[in-house]
Amino acid sequence: MSTDNRLKCGVAGVGYLGQHHARIYNELPQCELVGVHDTDEDRAREIADQHGCRVFGSLEELTHSCDAASVAVPTDHHRDVAVPLLEAGCHLLVEKPICNGLDEAAEILDAANRGDCIVQVGHIEHYNPVMAFLEERVTAPRYITADRLAPFNPRGTEVGVVLDLMIHDIGVILQLVRSPMIDIRSIGVSVLSGLEDIANARLEFESGCVANLNVSRVSEKKVREIRVFQSNNYLSLDFMNQKGHLLLRDGLALQREEIPIEKGEPLKLELLHFADCVLNREAPKVGGAFGMRALEIAIQITEQIREAERKALQQ
Repeated sequence: MSTDNRLKCGVAGVGYLGQHHARIYNELPQCELVGVHDTDEDRAREIADQHGCRVFGSLEELTHSCDAASVAVPTDHHRDVAVPLLEAGCHLLVEKPICNGLDEAAEILDAANRGDCIVQVGHIEHYNPVMAFLEERVTAPRYITADRLAPFNPRGTEVGVVLDLMIHDIGVILQLVRSPMIDIRSIGVSVLSGLEDIANARLEFESGCVANLNVSRVSEKKVREIRVFQSNNYLSLDFMNQKGHLLLRDGLALQREEIPIEKGEPLKLELLHFADCVLNREAPKVGGAFGMRALEIAIQITEQIREAERKALQQ
């Protein structure tokens, strides 16, 4: 760790997401954005010039200069970037999903243990102010529906929509239900990318709770909504617009209350949490093990979808 009071930070991959990591590190008072690295040197220079920081010509240069870094490269490169950084002692925030496969995830966690490093996984909705309200008010969920829709964007299509989008809601559901999962039923359809672009998953838990997750990345509009039903109330919240309402049982009627949510930029809150965890040597809210569990369920859903597709082709 640097003797400077600020955490020396870097970003590996400054595309659509990584550019915002760089911006926020440069804004946080407890952080110093030292530099960025990208295989596209022109892009790295563009982002570095915006924030007055260095361009690292290699990951090795980044590790020599930074205490912590964000890994915001495509998912299929997470392991190859994260492992050497961790082995060199660099604490990491790895964008979600932690990687493509469980073996790769295990390698990342092993490297973190060897390097005595913190790994936080970028399940950004856990830092959305909406999630803070849900964690406070959801005590015994019986039924949950989550809808996450987005227009098509070639970015992220190295994986299917389950690992691209649904994994956000998988992480949210795991955090809210906190019960062992006993069944998964899934269906998906490929539309534009060659992988599943629309998917539905029904998750059943030992507690009796059932969660129904719908995702699409070929929608005409963006939607990020969740509804949670409990024995005496019903919550409906919008992650994107950070608003919602609560319906409370009042005799044989339901009383509606608007939910007062103090809005905030989830990514900024996420990176602030990461920096505080590194500076104070605390475990992150969404650590590597949690990210690996969410990935495991996402892979099970994906395998169910693809097995159904194989059977359909054989008929």
